[in-house]
Amino acid sequence: MNYPIAIEHERGKAYGVQITDLPGCFSAGDTLDEAIANASEAVAFHIEGLLDAGEKIPAPQGIEIHAANPDYAGMI
Repeated sequence: MNYPIAIEHERGKAYGVQITDLPGCFSAGDTLDEAIANASEAVAFHIEGLLDAGEKIPAPQGIEIHAANPDYAGMI
């Protein structure tokens, strides 16, 4: 199961990553590759925490849904 991510970056700063379908799940990295790899790790830990708490795992939605969301405007 792959979750879409939204990446924001300002010149001279780290890449920030939001996992759009997992509220409260985020990551970062100094490079784009590192940010993507760290996001994958963050998803695994977040899902593990949800399972431990007995909570439901949200299903990922299509990228097009998030692309239309103004909260992610200007993000990769």
